[in-house]
Amino acid sequence: MAELSGLAGWVASVIDALGEAGVGLLVALENIVPPIPSEIVLSMAGYLASAGRVGLALVWAAATLGALIGALLLYWLGRGLGEERLRRWLDRIPLVDAGDLDKADRWFERHAKAAVLFGRCAPVVRSLVSIPAGANRMPLGQFALFTAIGSGVWNALFIGAGYTLGSRCV
Repeated sequence: MAELSGLAGWVASVIDALGEAGVGLLVALENIVPPIPSEIVLSMAGYLASAGRVGLALVWAAATLGALIGALLLYWLGRGLGEERLRRWLDRIPLVDAGDLDKADRWFERHAKAAVLFGRCAPVVRSLVSIPAGANRMPLGQFALFTAIGSGVWNALFIGAGYTLGSRCV
């Protein structure tokens, strides 16, 4: 891992130092601080699993738990802010129109389960969908279930890709 630099090198060093727990921590952070791309974290974790440095199943479980923890923090933020305060806050952002917020809110109310489930497989949306879910008071059990399923699929795809690539290189 010494030959890696930049973000990939940092991710590899965290996983190398903390193992599977490091993957969970990085994925939780990725949900809260989107500039940490899960694609790099998960692919690197899969690669390291192919090299025998971490366990494949444990990496997937840690990543899925980390995603759930990060998503729950944003869910509770949205729930704490509430729909009206969130609307006032977002309405101050340039190029954001109150009408657009209303449309997005109506769309979320109609498609909440699918938004959370499939939103977990879309960069940027994967983090942000938790806030309206909380603000709209989506039942916590439903939110957690759909977050875990969607995140589990996303994690499996990228961990699997990293594992496959690593097994061809090792």
